[in-house]
Parts: sequence; structure tokens; C-alpha cells
Amino acid sequence: MIDSIPAPLRMVALLTASNVFMTFAWYGHLKTLENRAWYIAALVSWGIALFEYLLMVPANRIGYAGGMSLAQLKIVQEVVTLCVFVPFALVFMKQPLKLDFLWAGLCLVGAVYFVFRSA
Repeated sequence: MIDSIPAPLRMVALLTASNVFMTFAWYGHLKTLENRAWYIAALVSWGIALFEYLLMVPANRIGYAGGMSLAQLKIVQEVVTLCVFVPFALVFMKQPLKLDFLWAGLCLVGAVYFVFRSA
């Protein structure tokens, strides 16, 4: 069943789930553990990051086995990271929407173009 899903789609789905864990591990403690010692936040973040790695490692293996280069894997990761981070910043962290998100996204569109143009 899973093998019937195209490899790039499986990779992006796993990277998206991985990035949800990564974003909460890296930034969620700023809101949820702000009154706790930094080492408590670090331990909680490491626990969350374990799930990130359990999804990210197979995602990268799927992409690499599917013929993507290391640079392509990295750029896809950055695009997915921004796609996860922006809603996290707006909804969970209650940060204001900034035009800088658009400019960062456009830079990533350029990066995607350049890293995939010779593929």
C-alpha cells in the first residue's frame, strides 16, 4: 500500500511530519516552558526531536534512493521547514504575519529552481 505512493510524495509527507516535531522541539519551549530552567527545555526538546529523526532519516533515504541529490534534499527540507514554520509562528506562537515570510518564500522558490534545473 505505502509502496504505491510515489517516492517524492512519501518523502515530502515524512519531512512535513518531521518538521512539525522539529519546530516544536526548537521553538515550542519558548511558549510552553518559558518559566522552566533551560536544561528542562533542552531535555523536553531532545525527547521531541527523537520523533523528528525517526521520520527525517527515512524521508531522506527515500529521496536519495529515488535519485535526488544531497543539495536537492536540503532545499526540499528548507521549503518544507518554511511551510511548517509560518503556520506555527502565526497560530501557535501568535506572531504577526510579515512580508518577510513572502520574501523568504520567494528566495526558496529561486533555490528550488536552481537546484532542480539540471535534474
